[in-house]
Amino acid sequence: MSRRKKATEAPEKTAPEPSRAAGGCVLAVLAIGVTAALFAMLGTLAVLVVWAVGAVALRRAAKSVPSAANPAPPPPPEGAGNTSPQFTVVEDRPGHCTVIWQKEGS
Repeated sequence: MSRRKKATEAPEKTAPEPSRAAGGCVLAVLAIGVTAALFAMLGTLAVLVVWAVGAVALRRAAKSVPSAANPAPPPPPEGAGNTSPQFTVVEDRPGHCTVIWQKEGS
């Protein structure tokens, strides 16, 4: 009897969730509409605004470039004297090296 009851029941209908792509399309259309309105109303000034926005974006992108992957070592701390660090590279096992740091005076 339970099998018949399940077969006759209609499955629940749920409202579909809005997709992210649809939201992105709506935002893109709004941005294009605002840009078109800006060009229609302001003409040459709108072109200059677009150039200015592009220049600011390019400058921010250039400033956010990370520094060199292997920068110069930091300067020695004050009061360290004339000691310079010395190091020795030792091969512990094949293909594996260890660096041993020593101060010159030690």
